[in-house]
Amino acid sequence: MRRFSQHNILQFTLFASVSGLTWASPATDEPKTYVLEEVNVLGKAYKNTATKSSLAPEETPQGISIIDGELLAERGVKSLNQALRYTPGVTTEQKGGSVTMYDTFNIRGFDVSQSYYDGLVLQYLQGWNLQPQIDPIALEQVEVYKGPTSVLYGSMPPGGMVNMIAKAPQQEQQTTATLATGSHNTREASIDSTGALGDSDASYRVIAMTRKKDGQVDYTEEERTVFAPSVDWSITDKTYVNINLYYQKDPAMGQNSSLPASGMIDHNPAGSTKPSTFAGDANWNHFEREFWMAGYKVRHDFNDNWSFLQTARYQDATLEQRNTYHIAAGFDASTGNLERYIYSTDEDSKGYSVDNQLSGAFKTGEIEHNTLVGVDYQQLKGQTVYSSYGSTSQFGNFNIYNPNNHMIDPSKLSTEGTWIDDVEVEQTGLYVQDQLHIDNWVLIAGGRFDDYHSSSKFYDAEANHQEFSYRVGALYEFDNGLSPFISYATSFEPYASGKSDGTPYKPELGEQIETGVKYLSDDETTSATVSYFNIIKSDAVVDNPDDPTPGNKLQIGEIQSQGLEIEGQLLVTPNWGLSASYTYIDMKITKDTDYDLQGTTPIYVPEHAATLWTNYTVDRGLLNGTRIGGGVRYTGEMQMDAVNSDRVPASTIVDASVGYDLAQLGRRFDGATVNLVVNNLFNQESYTCYDSANCWYGAERTVEVNAQYQF
Repeated sequence: MRRFSQHNILQFTLFASVSGLTWASPATDEPKTYVLEEVNVLGKAYKNTATKSSLAPEETPQGISIIDGELLAERGVKSLNQALRYTPGVTTEQKGGSVTMYDTFNIRGFDVSQSYYDGLVLQYLQGWNLQPQIDPIALEQVEVYKGPTSVLYGSMPPGGMVNMIAKAPQQEQQTTATLATGSHNTREASIDSTGALGDSDASYRVIAMTRKKDGQVDYTEEERTVFAPSVDWSITDKTYVNINLYYQKDPAMGQNSSLPASGMIDHNPAGSTKPSTFAGDANWNHFEREFWMAGYKVRHDFNDNWSFLQTARYQDATLEQRNTYHIAAGFDASTGNLERYIYSTDEDSKGYSVDNQLSGAFKTGEIEHNTLVGVDYQQLKGQTVYSSYGSTSQFGNFNIYNPNNHMIDPSKLSTEGTWIDDVEVEQTGLYVQDQLHIDNWVLIAGGRFDDYHSSSKFYDAEANHQEFSYRVGALYEFDNGLSPFISYATSFEPYASGKSDGTPYKPELGEQIETGVKYLSDDETTSATVSYFNIIKSDAVVDNPDDPTPGNKLQIGEIQSQGLEIEGQLLVTPNWGLSASYTYIDMKITKDTDYDLQGTTPIYVPEHAATLWTNYTVDRGLLNGTRIGGGVRYTGEMQMDAVNSDRVPASTIVDASVGYDLAQLGRRFDGATVNLVVNNLFNQESYTCYDSANCWYGAERTVEVNAQYQF
């Protein structure tokens, strides 16, 4: 039976990415040796997201996918949405490729509205638009944990969670500077510097990036600046402190408008749209977001077996937007005329969160225990001012097939109504977990009690919930590398805003049973996971097909999602790696108390999805130093609307990535590399839809060239 340290977790993570690492490749026919570079990049306070412990992914009785930072860079990832493209069980970019200001995805069919950054929630102004969005330039890796995680993190959908791990300071001095350009007039520059602070036991990391580009849609831009410094300090052999800051300003965030399915997915002789068609107005399209977060981690080891970890963060965020929206009743498919409604929002929020963990290892007879006791707390206060300015018909007819995107004259607008929403959320959780090793068995059990309070002035609603969630799981490690597992877990998901009549929604409750098998070869060149899951969510809140306004959502009886996930990585040769996945999901509304939706499948849930990614590193000949990578991702048909009246077509997208180590041209180029990334190589059109009036084009082909110098 294997025992894995934090260093072993990193080794497995690096292997699992099969992302073009340089492996030992002898020129003779002698037996090959597989070598992994021994570098700890995750920091002393890092713990496995799934268990808040050092339990390795292959020892954890639940599905986990990990995407490391090298792979994110090779794929040219610019958002969490894009990072999840090749992850089984995840349907990402629900608002297509032109809406990049949000990370919109689901796991095993259930929407995820909040992600985590270094184990703490990125707090979201529920019902509105304001939520921090971490740029991948600051990430070491992304962890996707499948199934309920409420037992460790509190309020959470039953499909799973995503935790982004920040780049940590390192003792070894290293600086990486990058310049990039490409499609849509992209201009990007970044620097990532780390090293020791003098001769002390402290180390630093400073990450800075600026990016500006045109949006996929006409008359839109995207602009971002990131600054993320952090410091690690080993005060003593037993006490470690990390202080971190993250600042991001997005002066331009593209657009947030949708298009009708007619003339896009459905043929219409009256006309058609294209991926660059803008349904908004250049004179009234403004999205600006700014936020900063300051946090710390303190870990103290009392002895070899017991330690305490506290992680805390303060968050301050603002967002301003001017935009238009439309509804199905405002579209005339025979002419292409589209009635749009003009609005603006000013949003701000402040919040903080803290997680306290006491962990210990001890034995009772032949049983090894790794026990965790924790208390976490979060509070968020925010306000949104929503203003309505009437219809664009006051400036004439707007035709989506021949759009005039300069119709609105802001000086002639008058406010028809203003609404203010004050949102408050407070949550306290107490949790306990025990991991047991008994011979080849790994057993895990945990429970949590949550006390949750929220209020919304706009809906005149308050919610007060106390819930208990728990999980149990078991995994058996055979000596041949196979590890069958089974687990059961529950989830708790309160709804912060209320109904239009002022009454709160009930908390959504979920439960999952998952069983499967994991495999890791002795030489760690082959790994695989096969999982069957069955999730039931009760008192589920869904959008009302007859009235899309937030206060008129439906709280139906039950949604069931069951399916199969297969994920594997294979090092075919020391220079050639493959990773592949397949997902099958059968998701249905099985009980409906408010609306005739029983038997329907929710939107954004393909029945079948599959991915393949490969990387080959050339280490001899004229192409020595070249990395050639590429992938294909298939997303099956999805329902177009809640009542399942039509379908969104399936899509198959091909991506490519080529890198070259310029050191092959001479020693004066040591540390320099150049990379070419082409996403959607064949410019395949793809679509997502909320309903027939609100659809989005997927990301069109993009080409990026970046040059990197490391010293």
